[in-house]
Amino acid sequence: MKPKLFRVVLPVSGIDRAAKFYEAVLGEPGMRVSAGRHYFDCDGVILACFDPRADGDAWEAKPLPEWIYIAVDDLQRTYDTCAAAGAKMADGDVHGDPAGKIARRPWGERSFYAHDPFGNKLCFVDRGTMFVGR
Repeated sequence: MKPKLFRVVLPVSGIDRAAKFYEAVLGEPGMRVSAGRHYFDCDGVILACFDPRADGDAWEAKPLPEWIYIAVDDLQRTYDTCAAAGAKMADGDVHGDPAGKIARRPWGERSFYAHDPFGNKLCFVDRGTMFVGR
């Protein structure tokens, strides 16, 4: 049996603000599992917002250095919701297309890149265009 990825932890510096942002963007309320952890079920993989200070740890949250890719059914709605919820659309380009705008990438995906309010790098991909390497 193949291993299964079941949880991705996103460091945040404000658990209530993170819960509100991701509830808006993901379209579901998620669940608070501790003072500093709020979980969202993303089709069987948990996106875990984690605020170490709120959970009693003595260290500061730092954004992840690499992109997290999230497949969504309505890319335009997600783009609009991200902008309204305080995401910063990514600067620069991806193979000639603006990263922070919805575009079809050379490998066929329609996507846009953004940063959550805590600096984590997110890429939202139209589920119908996901490239999985096969």
